[in-house]
Amino acid sequence: MTWLAWRQLRVPALSVWAGLAAVGVVLAITGPKLVGRTDYTDVDVLFTGTLIAVYALPVVIGVFWGAPMVTRELEAGTHSLVWNQSVTRTRWLATKFGVGVPVAVVSAGLLGFAVTWWAAPIDAHAEKENDQFARIMPEVFAARGVAPVGYALFALVLGVAVGIVVRRTVAAMALTLVLFAAVQVAVPFLVRPHLLPATEESVAITASNIRQITGNESGVLESLTVAAPSGAWVLTNETVDAGGTPVHPLPEPVHKCLPKPGSSDAFPERGVIGQCMSRLTELGYRQHLVYLPGSRFWPLQWVELGLFVVLSALLGWFCFRRLRHLS
Repeated sequence: MTWLAWRQLRVPALSVWAGLAAVGVVLAITGPKLVGRTDYTDVDVLFTGTLIAVYALPVVIGVFWGAPMVTRELEAGTHSLVWNQSVTRTRWLATKFGVGVPVAVVSAGLLGFAVTWWAAPIDAHAEKENDQFARIMPEVFAARGVAPVGYALFALVLGVAVGIVVRRTVAAMALTLVLFAAVQVAVPFLVRPHLLPATEESVAITASNIRQITGNESGVLESLTVAAPSGAWVLTNETVDAGGTPVHPLPEPVHKCLPKPGSSDAFPERGVIGQCMSRLTELGYRQHLVYLPGSRFWPLQWVELGLFVVLSALLGWFCFRRLRHLS
């Protein structure tokens, strides 16, 4: 039974491993050249490519490994032959998981480790410079560390679960893609910010810490943001009054800090704008910051891995329960 399960999986698995080997060679050649640099603009394409590769692998595993794993046999009717030859349904599915899960986990683990090693100098520089692509930011977080292992495991089991319910290979593949994409979008914005306690601060608005001012077409200043700790994932960066209530738009006294759109007035220097906007502090306004510091990266990685392991276990339990009712 194990040999049969591997035989069914070996072609897609070997195809993925060939791709991983090619990626590994590229990373091994270019990785050492990144150490000690401060300018990484010439590797932007490769950096983006590594993100896409890590994002794509769980999708491939879920759609092309997980979904057909059961539906292929259900459509062909070969499952009935196996179940009538002293192989129980539980053993049949357990064997498929026993072969598919380790292959998926090892594949995602190797790619995640290779990309994390390769991008380490870039990530360190981004965290130091407070770049938008710091490794704890959602765009990068899912392509680093151990989290990709959890995604691959979940994608595989999700594909099997969808296949057992839908019982049509093409439909199961499409639905697996949609559901997995939905989870990958929902988790960073609805779940991940609450997995660990965030740091909350109320800071003074000064000329030196103002980073961005947003206004509308009428020249009304809507909001501003201040500098956050380097490498942090900022969840909230808003101006509040003395009672802690968010202020939108900003108070009238600072609306003249910037010239109105279409005005012939000269645009003031940054320092002058900052001094003008810092009047908010004198008026009792503060900036409310909520963020996850860069030091939470690895704890957050392990917590999210645990979350997807639990979700995968629940889906696996559902698969075994559902299998009992298949004819």
